[in-house]
Amino acid sequence: MLNQIHLFQKRVAMPDIRIDNYNGYKAWLVYSQDIWKKPDLSGMFFDSICVDPMQKELETAVKELKEALTAIFGKTPKLVKNPSPNGTIILQLIPREDVLQADNPGNGQDSDGCIHGGNACESGSGGEACGLASDNAAYESLSGSGACELISDTEACKLGNEGFIIKRCRSGDTDQTIIAAKSGAGALYGVFALIRHILCGTFSENTYMLQNPAIKLRMLDQWDNMDGSIERGYAGSSIFYKDGQITTDLKRVEDYARLMSSVGLNGIALNNVNVHSHETRLITKEQLPKVAKLADIFRKYGIRIFLSINYSSPIELGGLDTADPLDARVQAWWCEKAAEIYGYIPDFGGFLVKADSEFRPGPFTYGRNHADGANMLAAALKPYGGLVIWRCFVYNCRQDWRDRTTDRANAAYDNFMPLDGCFDDNVFLQIKNGPMDFQVREPVSPLIGGLKKTNFMLELQVTQEYTGQQRHLCYLAPMWKNVLEFDTYSRGEGSTVARLLSEPADGMLTGIAAVSNIGDDMNWTGHDLAQANLYCYGRLAWDPWLSAEEIAREWTMQTFGSDPAVIDTITGMLLDSYHIYESYTVPLGIGWMVNPGHHYGPNVDGYEYSAWGTYHRSDHKGLGIDRSVANGTGFAGRYFPPNSAMYEKIDTCPEELLLFFHKVEYTHRLKSGVTLIQHIYDSHFEGAARAAELIDRWKSVEGRIDPGSFERVLERLKEQAEHACEWRDVINSYFYRKSGIPDAKSRPIY
Repeated sequence: MLNQIHLFQKRVAMPDIRIDNYNGYKAWLVYSQDIWKKPDLSGMFFDSICVDPMQKELETAVKELKEALTAIFGKTPKLVKNPSPNGTIILQLIPREDVLQADNPGNGQDSDGCIHGGNACESGSGGEACGLASDNAAYESLSGSGACELISDTEACKLGNEGFIIKRCRSGDTDQTIIAAKSGAGALYGVFALIRHILCGTFSENTYMLQNPAIKLRMLDQWDNMDGSIERGYAGSSIFYKDGQITTDLKRVEDYARLMSSVGLNGIALNNVNVHSHETRLITKEQLPKVAKLADIFRKYGIRIFLSINYSSPIELGGLDTADPLDARVQAWWCEKAAEIYGYIPDFGGFLVKADSEFRPGPFTYGRNHADGANMLAAALKPYGGLVIWRCFVYNCRQDWRDRTTDRANAAYDNFMPLDGCFDDNVFLQIKNGPMDFQVREPVSPLIGGLKKTNFMLELQVTQEYTGQQRHLCYLAPMWKNVLEFDTYSRGEGSTVARLLSEPADGMLTGIAAVSNIGDDMNWTGHDLAQANLYCYGRLAWDPWLSAEEIAREWTMQTFGSDPAVIDTITGMLLDSYHIYESYTVPLGIGWMVNPGHHYGPNVDGYEYSAWGTYHRSDHKGLGIDRSVANGTGFAGRYFPPNSAMYEKIDTCPEELLLFFHKVEYTHRLKSGVTLIQHIYDSHFEGAARAAELIDRWKSVEGRIDPGSFERVLERLKEQAEHACEWRDVINSYFYRKSGIPDAKSRPIY
């Protein structure tokens, strides 16, 4: 056992293994490795790509398809004027003016005029980059290939702006695979879907897919600072910024855009929501030309950029003496600033705003509310189709720990529910999945479903701030599925979070965002297996009904090949890891118990007497927060029935959230028959033991996967096993000393 916590606070250096394709850089887009067991490709070969060279929107899709097929099949496909008999992929844009529009295209259709997939090529770029225009004489119109006739009007009507159709069919003697879409972004998503199905062994002669994204706006939020640091970043420094400037080497930015597009993401906020002096200047003439270059890169991959802004910018940049949203001078300043931004970036997405939260400036300073603040910005952006994404992470961070009536869990609900319906139609309220702050387990925020007349976005955290900081394996898909499958009862039974996101009420818009987990580590995420969290977030944003296991298998097969032993082992490790991590850290939904500041490692009382509202209220009798309506803070009553009644009582509250909603005595017996204190002991011993078992499970794939990944992950798993023992001993010893009740199994507790 390690006795000093500070030993765990150092960032673990990744082994310096420089083997071609073995450094994790290509992630799930590696396509092929010598050590791989490849999927069964018998009877499958694509020798050509047929595309109209005049359709410039398809340039990126062609480039990605050509690169993937070359890597997978070992031969570069030709660009042809007619389909060949051996196997041709036809990339086709469906002319939007030539088809009927769907009556109900779903949340993926850009019917609102606010959100659009970007063009898949830079403005003014030629076709030479992917060979489209190298010899126009070699092409003829695709109308002669039969491709248009193979996509019916009925199919086209079902297709949204970002959707795609993949179908395999024969026309005469030719074997054709059609990828059709209404936009370059849709075609690109179709290309990546085809590649995924090939590598996962699910592409066949009967393949047919018609897909639209379930959720309209699918974003990543970068918490990058312009000094190169990343708030809550665990994979190196920023790929965007260095020494107060936007980096000039943008190759890695483009590769990140590829990863994002491959899982269907269409938006990115480029800087930290805690906006400092350097980042405040990103909306100035000094920086906007450089920001525009980033926009050019992401645009090729169907991604719009957003910027986090400083609410006090009119003071800090404009020389005004106020940032009052109802002041005409402030309104005019933001209108002029919006015009300036869109002059550089015509498809700029909009602003992400953290205001009146954790010492950030906002409208409260001037006696105004959140709607006043958000709507002022929204009016400035609306002529250009821009959005304001306003974070609901607002609470009293100067709470007296002696005060048992104030409850941080109530804060977002109390701040924003009274304003429902007061926000303009290009404002989104961004709501964290739980009422606290990305803890290992929290209930779903009652604001989700509570808001009826306001656009909203679900906010998740891919970076593992409270889930092991990418030094511990913790696959987050099971946590996120719990959120997405939670029935809010907002519209009656069946009103799951996934349904509210994918089927918004009439006139409403929805989205999903997550704090990114990437940095400039060669493998992007520090821990190779943490790439699975970035991947699964994108896949769930596209299709929230996918299972955690489906996504884990997809990612494993694309990253490590088709060896059944490898797939089963790594998929199993991923699926077990969330429960393992929860078992040896914080029990039954209580949260926190981490070292203040950096949030790594156990410290049960680290936040107990702080001003942050992050308490567990442990004493000699028991622990937990009474959030009942009858005797506590009333938080349980924020939910719709029957959830409110379920959370109100100890006997009906789900045990995984028991300590979040109730103060429970150590001698209380759980449904398993064991007491609460014995459960704490048992779960922490079990969790630490299972963390150690991950090492042997991983060793079983040695020689079956690339050696670089194997060694890097092995080092992380060894640290995890050691650190799990530290968690076990600190938590168990703390509660033994508090309760005075020994472990019934007489295991070592200190």
